[in-house]
Amino acid sequence: MLLQCPSVASSGNRRYFQSGPDFKAPHTTALPIKGLHIAMKSFEGGDGTSSVQLKNQLTCCRSSSKHSYNYSSFREDEISVHGLSDKIVGVLGGGQLGQMLCQAASQMGIKVMVLDPLENCPASALAYNHVVGRFDDSVAVEAFAKRCGVLTIEIEHVDVATLEKLEQQGVDCQPKASTIRIIQDKYLQKVHFSQHAIPMPEFREIDGDDSATKAGDLFGYPLMIKSKRLAYDGRGNAVAHSKEEVSSCVDALGGYAHGLYVEKWAPFVKELAVIVARGRDGSLSCYPVVETIHKDNICHIVKAPAEVSWKIKELATEVAQKAVRSLEGAGVFAVELFLTKDEQILLNEVAPRPHNSGHQTIECCYTSQYEQHLRAVLGLPLGNPSMKTPAAIMYNLLGEEEGERGFALAHQLIGRALSIPGASVHWYNKPEMRKQRKMGHITIVGPTTAIVENNLNSLLSKEVETSDGQTSAIPLVGIIMGSDSDLPIMKEAAKVLDIFSVHYEVRIVSAHRTPELMNFYAKSAVKRGIQVIIAGAGGAAHLPGMVASETPLPVVAVPIRGSQLGGIDSVLSMLQMPRGIPTATVGINNAENAALLAVRILAVLYPDLQARMFQYQRDMTDDVLKKGDKLVELGWEEYLNVR
Repeated sequence: MLLQCPSVASSGNRRYFQSGPDFKAPHTTALPIKGLHIAMKSFEGGDGTSSVQLKNQLTCCRSSSKHSYNYSSFREDEISVHGLSDKIVGVLGGGQLGQMLCQAASQMGIKVMVLDPLENCPASALAYNHVVGRFDDSVAVEAFAKRCGVLTIEIEHVDVATLEKLEQQGVDCQPKASTIRIIQDKYLQKVHFSQHAIPMPEFREIDGDDSATKAGDLFGYPLMIKSKRLAYDGRGNAVAHSKEEVSSCVDALGGYAHGLYVEKWAPFVKELAVIVARGRDGSLSCYPVVETIHKDNICHIVKAPAEVSWKIKELATEVAQKAVRSLEGAGVFAVELFLTKDEQILLNEVAPRPHNSGHQTIECCYTSQYEQHLRAVLGLPLGNPSMKTPAAIMYNLLGEEEGERGFALAHQLIGRALSIPGASVHWYNKPEMRKQRKMGHITIVGPTTAIVENNLNSLLSKEVETSDGQTSAIPLVGIIMGSDSDLPIMKEAAKVLDIFSVHYEVRIVSAHRTPELMNFYAKSAVKRGIQVIIAGAGGAAHLPGMVASETPLPVVAVPIRGSQLGGIDSVLSMLQMPRGIPTATVGINNAENAALLAVRILAVLYPDLQARMFQYQRDMTDDVLKKGDKLVELGWEEYLNVR
């Protein structure tokens, strides 16, 4: 068979279609490509398994009369879809979120089709099928939806009226069109969540100078002014710091006719986010709370988990769950939150789809947000959202310059990232570089927040050095003592840590003479990346217990032998800690064992240390066996003479 349309080109086994209002009649055409006849069906008629890219409307293509095809011989049951589901997942939008959905789908054997107006959108290279068309075009969306088993989104700015119509026709949309309608209009979103008693900053609609002035008088300044629709990635927001700035902010947002509302300024100390997955049965599964750091109102850095108290994490998760329960449909929802100075959690906004605040889940969680979204919309069991690495940080690659200069800067950063332990580079392959455009991201995982932050800082400061896997020179163990007179004993701990190549620091910290320093050291240890503290003290020996009362880290206590009671006083003091303040006490002057215990604690996170500990034990065994053999060989008298 021959195609008489010169604009049709073969492109391997990728599939592209150009949608348009002239495309109407279902038809199937057999194409001989690489010796195979592959059936291609129209929007209304099937799954579109063609390897031909139709850049113009399909109606322009006609087969020559010398070949014929028996349409009735094509049967739906001849198509065998293998994997976890036989449904094709249709995604409205083919940006970076669609790209990462396709990556997750590929691992699971799930077929994903995307509808996106850009022929070379990020998802196009990975999608099972890419239909070229606008996701806010009702004709394109209707035609696309009929070829999918379930329809979902990677961007909420779609034609929701068409989705509502499709739902009435029986199309399976997840999440539901009602949810997308609520989320699309940020003012309507605020109204909805306020009706469900979800805490959030005060807000009100403005439609003219009078209402804007009243809002400013009511809420005070600074005043956040927002567009109701199409506000994301820094667009659609403006801050008026005084009454005089309101007019210019309104103009910058397109005027009152554009649809505006205001929010009372939230005096937040941190911005948090929770990814919540909702199954088709209504079950919820929440990812760990993360902290998001924004640059020009665009998500720039995500820290997982958030460094907040457990109480705050529980409260944030509770608010996020309540918000998602008020919406309809399955999928992944990103709930953005404010943490205020008085430890309140306020809802900022919700996205009914995978989100920038969940990119790091690909590397740091057992189930990524993208796999979870596919599981949810298909009705599969939800996966485990917990972290499989103790810490992660995500850095958005935002365009720094326009054009080729911007590409050059981005690729310099990517090149340095390849030398960072635990770093993974994600490049979205967008053809055009613009300032502040999201071009990719880098995720760094590691055993502590301090280590991943240090690695990110090294990356950004251009001071990248290759590492053997234990990441960096950040000390993992703190060796402290009350006096330099304890150093001859405590140095043995340092020697052991040297054997195992564990980074450490040695400090003099007195519980009685420098109590402020002791408190600061104990409270800051976690933030600085310390994971175990070895504390040596003699006499009253208060240092280990006082430090243990100020840190959640394990503290190993070393009683130092004194001149009066031989260290018994120190042992008893360390052993008699009150309930709730534990220390692990070793023998008198046995700093060596304290270090070995510290290594064993660290080995839970560092498999190499566990292997080295096994080797250390075998070496001790071999040493004792050799001594025993030598004793038998020489006899005890000669053995003592040659020792």
